[in-house]
Amino acid sequence: MKIRHLLTALAIASLPIFTFAEAPAGYYSSLNGLSEEELKTAIYNLVRSFTKISSYSALPSYFQKTDVYPDSHRWWDMYSDIPLYAPSFSGLNREHSFPKSWWGGSTSVSAYVDLNHLYPSEMKANTAKSNYPLGEVAQATFDNGVVKVGYPVNGQGGSARLVFEPNEEYLGDFARTYFYMVTCYQNLTWKYTYMMSQNDYPTLKPWAIDLLMKWHHADPVSQKEKDRNEAVFQIQNNRNPFIDLPELADYLWGSKKGEKFTPGTIVVDPVGDPELIAPVKDMELQFNQVALGNTATAQLLIKGKNLQGSVLASIWSGDNTMFSATVTSIPASQACTDDGYWLKIDYKPTEIGVHSSKILLQGSFPGSRTVRLSGECKPIPVLGACTAYAPTDIMSDRYTANWSAPADDVIDYFVVTRTRYIGGQVFTEELVSENNYLEILGFDGSDREAYTVQSECLGVRSPMSNVIFVEHAGVTGVDAGQPLAITIAEGYVRFICSAPQTGCRVYDMAGRLVREIGTIENNMEIELPVGVYLIVTDVHRRPLKAAIR
Repeated sequence: MKIRHLLTALAIASLPIFTFAEAPAGYYSSLNGLSEEELKTAIYNLVRSFTKISSYSALPSYFQKTDVYPDSHRWWDMYSDIPLYAPSFSGLNREHSFPKSWWGGSTSVSAYVDLNHLYPSEMKANTAKSNYPLGEVAQATFDNGVVKVGYPVNGQGGSARLVFEPNEEYLGDFARTYFYMVTCYQNLTWKYTYMMSQNDYPTLKPWAIDLLMKWHHADPVSQKEKDRNEAVFQIQNNRNPFIDLPELADYLWGSKKGEKFTPGTIVVDPVGDPELIAPVKDMELQFNQVALGNTATAQLLIKGKNLQGSVLASIWSGDNTMFSATVTSIPASQACTDDGYWLKIDYKPTEIGVHSSKILLQGSFPGSRTVRLSGECKPIPVLGACTAYAPTDIMSDRYTANWSAPADDVIDYFVVTRTRYIGGQVFTEELVSENNYLEILGFDGSDREAYTVQSECLGVRSPMSNVIFVEHAGVTGVDAGQPLAITIAEGYVRFICSAPQTGCRVYDMAGRLVREIGTIENNMEIELPVGVYLIVTDVHRRPLKAAIR
């Protein structure tokens, strides 16, 4: 199995050159004279509508515009100091710095593909971070010299067992990212409330406010953040206000709380002049890679102020037959709303290759606005079924699902279908993982669970894997007669079994026998080097997977 490293001719040609402007004149004028909850809600209304990127799998190509050092092709990874270089995404994950499990992980929530909190992260650091809240580490369980995970200092972490502490160089980056997230998504219902409360304001819990404000002031806005903010603005038409206007945080949660905010040097735009706010000038809408015969869809935000008549949209030049828009005329009454108008654009290629075109927008606003369209058509991938294995690290509230994919398959990511059995009812959800394991949380809310796995590449999914059942006894339903399970702790594998079992064999992922044990008993431990192993016994022939990290 190979994780596909997204690379297109378009992506290679667009490695970043950070020469962007500041926020457009009047962008923040709606915040003038507001304070506390009204101010936070005005920011929410300003940033919540934005152009979503075409797909989760396309993130590495966008990261080449937002998270590569401007003087080299090295990825700007805030989670490790391992030198990794674009365009290859090998060794990295697409990291939701604000954990997706906190809102339930739904892919339909805009936060799932919001570049304002998505960063490339080295795989091991990303795995160690899990869904832990930010915090100061008193005793580390993971430390790669850049970031730490561990037990928090007193008063931090909420109800979480561990916290994640970034490098001091990026403390402010993460603080301002979290300020944005709890504002842009203040309408969500939080599934995990380590740092947040269920309200529009202040949203952050007192301990989280103290921590984030401390980091915000200790690490002021850097040029990296400014450049990244501009790059994201070019892609999705919204900004992180806490980077443009760092003092906003003080008005909401700090020393200026209760005072009315004024935009300061931000120029207020002339009242009454027609203006096209979104899309921004020189924007490119990327559809990235699509399998032949499939259609990729993106939504382009059309938003204006004081417009008259309609905004006319036409696709022209280049491979214009490969792209289509649902409408060609958007009434001003729909474009001039808080949410704007979402123009649906399809990319349906009819031949393999790289394709590009443009959409031209014209109306009562000065001049016109052109958005570049680009995509690449690839052959249809053929994927084999994954093999799901018994869970590991089973606790009362979580467990780790495990699986493997055929060795020759090239994939974008895995989709885990989680089925929860609660009080006679069945609930199903899909979760995404870039690794061949996934920590599943909230197990304490289920009577029992099951999971299956599929791989996905270019929008094509593999057949469904076998079904694995997970019980609170710590046992899968695979070998219920003589159950066996394992847990992992600091290089050791601990066996959990109802009775002694014979013929225990440990194999590495190449199929080589690395350990043979005549008899294992409940709570028996064996030490193994770092690696991934499959364990079977005479009666439990379905392999258990052990990932020693």
